[in-house]
Order: sequence, then structure tokens, then C-alpha cells
Amino acid sequence: MRINIQFKDRVGIAHEILAVFALRGLNVVGVEVDPPNIYIDSPELLEFMLPSLQQDCDQVRGVGKINVLDILPGKRRRLNLDTVMAVMEDPVLAIDANGKVVIANAAAAAVSGMTEDILCQKNLRDLLEDPLVEHELITHSFHVPSREVILNGEPFWMDVTPVSETLSNPHISSPAISQTTSPTDIKPNGQTVGAVLTLHAPKRMGGRLHALQHSEGSGFHFIIGESEQIKALKVRAAKVAVVDAPLLITGETGTGKELLAQACHGVSARSNAPFLELNCAALPESLAESELFGYMSGAFTGAQRGGKPGLIEMADGGTVFLDEIGEMSLYLQAKLLRFLNDGKFRRIGGDKEVKVNVHIISATHRNLRKMVHEGLFREDLFYRLNVLHLEMPALRERPDDILQLARHFIERACTQAQKPVCRLNSAACAALLSNRWPGNVRQLQNVVFRAITMSDQRILDAADLDWAEGSITADEVHIDAAESWELSVREFESALLEKLYSQYPSSRKLAARLDTSHSMIAAKLRKYGIPQKR
Repeated sequence: MRINIQFKDRVGIAHEILAVFALRGLNVVGVEVDPPNIYIDSPELLEFMLPSLQQDCDQVRGVGKINVLDILPGKRRRLNLDTVMAVMEDPVLAIDANGKVVIANAAAAAVSGMTEDILCQKNLRDLLEDPLVEHELITHSFHVPSREVILNGEPFWMDVTPVSETLSNPHISSPAISQTTSPTDIKPNGQTVGAVLTLHAPKRMGGRLHALQHSEGSGFHFIIGESEQIKALKVRAAKVAVVDAPLLITGETGTGKELLAQACHGVSARSNAPFLELNCAALPESLAESELFGYMSGAFTGAQRGGKPGLIEMADGGTVFLDEIGEMSLYLQAKLLRFLNDGKFRRIGGDKEVKVNVHIISATHRNLRKMVHEGLFREDLFYRLNVLHLEMPALRERPDDILQLARHFIERACTQAQKPVCRLNSAACAALLSNRWPGNVRQLQNVVFRAITMSDQRILDAADLDWAEGSITADEVHIDAAESWELSVREFESALLEKLYSQYPSSRKLAARLDTSHSMIAAKLRKYGIPQKR
């Protein structure tokens, strides 16, 4: 039976309590002292003995009530710790003040290729490729920043958390005196007695980065639109996504190429692995190379101690999205081409080849074929990237989606601004449909957000919308206010096409004037009976 005896702390009281058990011939196999409690495990103690044991203990000055326990607190903590360590996917090592491993979880044992018992007989210098890491930890009392280390030939990002012993209560001598703290939590009256080392594999780091950046998930349902162009794109993209080959997405700026890339990843066999992106236009060549391929310790001035994995390494098993690939330098193009050929690369400053399994999706708004002819883009890389191809249509080519997108952005903007949901009147709807949208979906989103931010009205009018220069305004096409959005759209489209057809009397000329597809204009003309038969 396991019991807890409360007492008033004084010198020798624990020995006097244990003497009571000895006089009664009760064997004690476990004792934990944590004033004002002493926890005792005595297999020979039975429930009917408790009243007489209480009477004997009452003879000891300062002893209180006896309570029955299911398990001693120290053992419960050890069992909980063992369970936590066993379920952790990251390797974890606890070391003492001399760098000797005292606790190792199953993940650490698997990575090191040893059993947990053998691992706990090793020093840190015997496990890591750089033996100076242990010396650095001990010299700085384990107050060191995170860094990369090599364990059994594999790179890991190591977080170091010092373990301190609080000396404020000198009477405590049980395992409860040790607590894990962060470096800034160490108090003056404590001493560091070791550390807990958590090792993060690059792929695990990539998974966490993906979870932070894409917490809402991905899929084709995030691409808003019911136009024929978007429906056809989703059907084609669904077929492309299941093929594990390089994919090139083209389209104007602001059309949603990254969203399409995320959707393709989300329905692929790699959906449970990281999706990481790099904007090639946002970084200079040297920084883009280190972000993409990583670097070794001391590779350049300012390089992080121990090195750093790149996006390709962290996305192992998943997808890397290279946005604005047309802005990538010729030097970096050559390095990317080599990786695409055999899946291998070297970090900056490294001499060891790293092999990973990564799906490359790239995107650009530029004409890569023209850039190849001009010598600005490698022809061999173009054909390696353009195995599969998707074209993201411009917003003006799918006018049927404009109002649906506007409603979506209105709801989001009102939520962020903590305002009641607004709606558009018929004039605002007509104005949205008439705009050429050179900035595409991104411009539409910005127009809606500005309108919601600046207007205090529940119903937005065309005057509340901030337009780009050169757009067709609603006033240019005289339409009457309609009772519904759908009727507004019909009346506006009909009036606009009727007015312009006299100046551009063919579907192709009219499509060129409105900068949209001939098939869409032809379908609209048939829908509204334009030109009307005389």
C-alpha cells in the first residue's frame, strides 16, 4: 500500500516515522520526502492496519493524518516523463553537468542507431560530429543559442534548455528539487546541473513552418469562382496535381498563382508533407541561394553558428514553390537545374551532397520563351520546369467571378474591421464589372478593403470604390437600378455589349476592345441576342 503522512517539519521527524514501520515489521520499498509530506510504499501494509498505524504515528510529535495513494508522486512523474519522451517525434537527450547522457527518448535512440540503455552510457562528445559542442555547452553553463549539429551523419537543429537546481529550500533533497527552465529563468540562488537537448530534423522544421504559414489548409475549394474558365482550370489542375513532375504556372501578377500551387500540393500524394515557398524576386542572389539550399557553419560572414538548412532540405518529401522564377539569376538557375536533374545539391560552403525528394512548382508572369531567346533564362532549365503547365486566367477574362470574389472579400474585410457585413448596390456591381482590373484579383481585394475601411455605409455605392485610371465607369453605360445583383449583372452586360457592338461589330473586335476572350464575348452576344434582328 502507498500512503502519504503529513507532518510539521523538524529535524529527524522522517526517521522517527520510518522507525514506526520498522517496529511494526513493515517492509518499506519506497520513500519520498517533500515537506510537509512523506510518501511511503509498503507492500505489506494492508487497509485494516491503518487505524493502528495512525495511533502509533500519533505518538511522534508533529505527525498528522495518513492518506492512501494510488502511486507515489515521484514515480508518477517518472511514468509521465517516460510517456512524454516516448511519444515525442523529435530526438530528446537529457545530459548532466559533465555532458553525460542521462535520459534519451526512443526517437534519439532510433536516430543514433543505439538502444536507449547504451545511449545513456555515452557522452555528448561521443555522439556529435563536432566534439567541441559539448565543451561549448559546459563552458557557458548550457546558456547557448540554438545551432545545427550532426548526429550519426544527419543534420539536426539543436535547442538547449538548461536544467537548474533551486537551492532556496535546503531541506528538499528529493527529485522534486530539479526543474527545467529557460536560460532567462535561472535565478541567482540556483545552479545549472545539466540541460535538455531537443533535436529538430530539417523535415520536421519544414513541417512546422508549413503549419504556421498554411494553417487554413489548401485545396481547389479555396479558389473562388464558378466561371467556365475556372471550372476548366480546376479540372485540368486536378489531373496535373497527381503527376509528380515539375509544374510551371503562368499568368499575370495578382491572379492567384500561389493559391493554385497550394491547391495542387493539397490534393497530391505529398499533401501531408511541407509546402514551402520562395519569392525569387524578393531576395538578392546570395540570400536567395542560402534560403533555397542552406549553408554550412562559417560559409560567409554573418553565417549562423553550425549552419542552417535551406527550404529544399526542409521540404523533403513535400513541395517547394518558386514564385517569380523569371527573376532568378543565371547562376542560381544553373544550380537549380542540377538539382532538378538528380535531386542532389550542396549547401553553401559544404562539400557533402544532400539528396532529397522534392516536387518543384514554379510560377511567373513573364514570357519565359522570350527570355530564353534574349539569353535571360536558361533554355535547358525552361524545359525542365515546363514539363506540366497551367495558365491562371486574368480576372477580366472571367467576369462572372467578379461579384462572387467581391462578396468574399467584403465578408473578410468587414470581419477584420469588426463591422457589420456590407453589400454592394447595383451601381457598385456595374462599376466592378466594368473595370479592366490590370491588377487582377489582388487589385479587386485592395479596392474592396479600401472601401470597407473608408466607408461608414452598410450599402456601398460606386462612389465608394477607388478605381484605376482608364477604367470604364458605370456612368458610361446608362442602366437603371435593379432589384438584385444577378439582374444588375444581366442589365449591365447587355447594355455594355449593345453600346460597344455598334463601334466594334464582330465578336473578335469586341473581345479585343474589352481585352478578353473571343469565346466568352461570342457566348454573351448569343445570350443577349446582340445584334438584334431587324
